[in-house]
Amino acid sequence: MARIGIVGTGFIVNQANQVIAKNPELQVSKILTRRDPDTVDNFDRAALTNSLEELIDNSDIIFESTGDPIHSTVVVEEALRAGRKVVTMNAELHVTTGSYLQGLGYLSEADGDQPGATAILRNEALGMGFEPLAYVNIKGYLNHNPKREDMEYWSKRQELSLVETTSFTDGTKLHIEQAFCANAFGATIAQDGLIGGQVEDINDTDHLVEAARKAGQPISDYVQCGTAPPGVFILADSDVASSLPHYGPYEKLYTKGRQAYILLRPYHLCGLEVAKSLMAAARGAPPLLNNGEVPAVSIGGIAKEDLTPDTLIKHAIGGFEVRGSALKSADNPNHVPIGLLNGARLKRKVEAGQTISFDDVEIPESRALDIWLNELKPRFT
Repeated sequence: MARIGIVGTGFIVNQANQVIAKNPELQVSKILTRRDPDTVDNFDRAALTNSLEELIDNSDIIFESTGDPIHSTVVVEEALRAGRKVVTMNAELHVTTGSYLQGLGYLSEADGDQPGATAILRNEALGMGFEPLAYVNIKGYLNHNPKREDMEYWSKRQELSLVETTSFTDGTKLHIEQAFCANAFGATIAQDGLIGGQVEDINDTDHLVEAARKAGQPISDYVQCGTAPPGVFILADSDVASSLPHYGPYEKLYTKGRQAYILLRPYHLCGLEVAKSLMAAARGAPPLLNNGEVPAVSIGGIAKEDLTPDTLIKHAIGGFEVRGSALKSADNPNHVPIGLLNGARLKRKVEAGQTISFDDVEIPESRALDIWLNELKPRFT
């Protein structure tokens, strides 16, 4: 039975913890929290700890899901250097320092969130001989600059934190996921900021096929579709299927312009699916996905409003000063990855819509910042 150490006590971890408890191959050993263990509900008090060393010493595999790339970089690096396998549900970590961390040992994002769901679907597609053209996230609602009072309302209604609710709504989480997919699968993005677009049906996506063909390689992008399920899909070619263009099961998969096939995974169940990836790690399976060696696609911080000198960015991911937007790292070498902007303070005025650069802000020292500047930035400049 594999001993599972958990990092975090939030929404996803709470679900994963309950599922792991029912799994005969897995056992929760310790749960690392930055909070006072006596104040943490819904978890076994004896398992809670504030000690990273205690977590590592009592674990075979560590599951990390805090969404905080600064904190998780330290935790994951120590765990990997100690020889532990690490499974995450933390795309924010991967697009910030994951390209460095993946070189230290077994690091994999879990099935369950959109990147993991896309990876599972991609493996199935490749196994059937399909050639992916576009990895597409389905977004139901998007507002790049939502009002705080609206986010507070939806946060309470959905029982999610204000930060989570805002990052889901303003597109930051979406862009992080698609940048992650691009790096993980050797794809690219067609343009900074992605293409996106609102469609009535997911078969109305020939524009993404055309963009992929123009790019000469698969792209990672999204569509906004209120009638589609909360999942992911892949636009793909198939020589075999194309040789039977009127065969019913294949014909139904065509895009509207019959330019590609649509392979849909109509769900992602987040915390409920984590145990599958933990079992895979315990059984010796390779990582499902990570950010690869080079963060070719990154996430810049776009000012939501005019920002004045001395403005503090308390929450970069899920805050009200900036939002995340996918960009090509080599074309934007001085951008600050949004995962590094927590606690940053403006040195000069930044206008709404501007991508924040290292010249614009003072950034708190952190291991994540050191890794980006000294290990990762040289890989794409």
